[in-house]
Amino acid sequence: MMNHQVLAQLLLHLDGRSYKAYQEIRGRYQFPDFELSVDHVQGDPFAAPSRLRVLLPQTVAAFPAQTYQTRSREIALRDYLTRQFGQAAASLCESRDSDNRGSGHSGLIAIAPTGQQVLERTAVFVTSEQVEARFVVGLPARGRQILGRAAATLLCDDLPQIVEQALKYISLDATDLQRHIEMVEDADWLRQQLPAKGLVAFIPNGAVLPRHSGISDQPLAIAFDGSAKPHPEILTELQTEPSPVVAIPFQSPATLQIEFNRPNQGSIKGMGIPTGITLIVGGGYHGKSTLLRAIALGIYNHIPGDGREQVVSHPTATKIRAEDGRSVTGVDISPFISHLPQGRSTKHFSTENASGSTSQASNVMEALEAGATVLLIDEDTSATNFMIRDRRMQALIAKAQEPITPLIDKIQQIYQDCGVSTVLVMGGSGDYFDVAHTIIAMTDYRPQAVTAQAKAIAAQYATARIPEGGTQFGTLTPRVPVALSLSSQGATAKLKVRAVNELILGTEIVDLAAIDQLVEAGQVRAIGAAIAYLERHYLNGITPLSAILTHIESDIATAGIDILTPYPQGDLVRFRALDLAAAFNRLRSLSVKKPETFSNVKPTSTRC
Repeated sequence: MMNHQVLAQLLLHLDGRSYKAYQEIRGRYQFPDFELSVDHVQGDPFAAPSRLRVLLPQTVAAFPAQTYQTRSREIALRDYLTRQFGQAAASLCESRDSDNRGSGHSGLIAIAPTGQQVLERTAVFVTSEQVEARFVVGLPARGRQILGRAAATLLCDDLPQIVEQALKYISLDATDLQRHIEMVEDADWLRQQLPAKGLVAFIPNGAVLPRHSGISDQPLAIAFDGSAKPHPEILTELQTEPSPVVAIPFQSPATLQIEFNRPNQGSIKGMGIPTGITLIVGGGYHGKSTLLRAIALGIYNHIPGDGREQVVSHPTATKIRAEDGRSVTGVDISPFISHLPQGRSTKHFSTENASGSTSQASNVMEALEAGATVLLIDEDTSATNFMIRDRRMQALIAKAQEPITPLIDKIQQIYQDCGVSTVLVMGGSGDYFDVAHTIIAMTDYRPQAVTAQAKAIAAQYATARIPEGGTQFGTLTPRVPVALSLSSQGATAKLKVRAVNELILGTEIVDLAAIDQLVEAGQVRAIGAAIAYLERHYLNGITPLSAILTHIESDIATAGIDILTPYPQGDLVRFRALDLAAAFNRLRSLSVKKPETFSNVKPTSTRC
């Protein structure tokens, strides 16, 4: 290992040379407080930035053991330090803007971007021995000539300042850090309590669910009387807008209210959503979809100040929607759709261009296969003919001519036969009053428990619908993946990510826009790496997809996300097996078989 002064001298020596000469700085360097590892050097100022790591011993970082002694606290601390590093780097780069560090990514120091969620990222690791931060640097150049002096300032002056500000306990706000850790730990604790309480979600009183805008996940400002201040980023808007839109804090109806005593912050009250079928109704723009969106993201923890810090949902809660045009491979959608025209089978259904109803049926069946125990459905993103077929339509179009059995006739069977709950937003059909166990009406973003009232209305105004779903849900047929096209592409099967909604694996573009619960590009990048990993290790033509997901989850739990990539990366984010399955199922190169097609594999189709 070389001294940091050697690095500075080497960078000065490289000044004016061709950009590729930067390759000479790869290696490890000892600074007074930390070790710097230059793992990958970009070949061009416009290429992806260089990858570096800082390793700071705990004798210097000095984080108390109680800040990372549990899994929950460790992830919270890592998240906090990632944010601190990012803020310090951005602030320093902004203050140096006048220095003109050159072309392309020149002068950049950045770490994995963060949002409102607290996630397990590979950007920062904390152990009892050290703190490790992985980040990228744009090595300075003018054109394609090295700016050695600027590079020396960047790595030998600026970087130590960032480490000092962001990775040492003494430099941080201990109260703010403790609040961050305890908020996350309490949310994890609340989520763990849901099954024992017979709940699928919990929304605390005082939560702020509406977001600032359709393109901002920041909370909408709270109505306040001068004593309570809104989110600081919204304060300017409140001061300038004559009649600003403000959020109404959530308040549970009395009959659904439940209380928990958290390990850190003590008592908290709010609305518990029970297992079974929950219907969220109400007029347009009254908060139905906003509530469902908060429940969908309750699978994650949130940063203090987000408004949804203690909104928690069952970890397997899965958003289901229609998805016209998606690829479907070998899915048994017969519980919902049968006797298609021209005798097409729906027990092993495949298409390159699914309709709204076939795509939504496939999404339900794939989620059940992957282990979902809670389905979240919004009528606004659903296929109408998948959701309902009223009495008048039944009278006009006989069941013999209608291949679709709507969700209204299967939703109780999903719960009774499969043990899977559903939370459904429905503003356009009261027929669901008959099948729901719990009905919540949203009025001006305030929930009301209206189950008894809705049931009375259902009794008074009987729909006379004829149930079409039989007496049982049907079978769940496991699928065995047998082939992908990645291996045949060899070195060309590179992974690229475009934001959160698109993954490029080799020559294949995978549209992930309908997987609503992916929130960071790092999750998509990790999912892409996981797909390549499962192809290398588990795609043997024998193992069912559900078992493959279990194997990958076990591998990551044992060895960490780094196991998915050939070298350590700082831009991966932990994903759910359910979301990996959703991305995998959208591969157009996917080929699957049913287990019974193999002579040495016992059929494992199961009735829910």
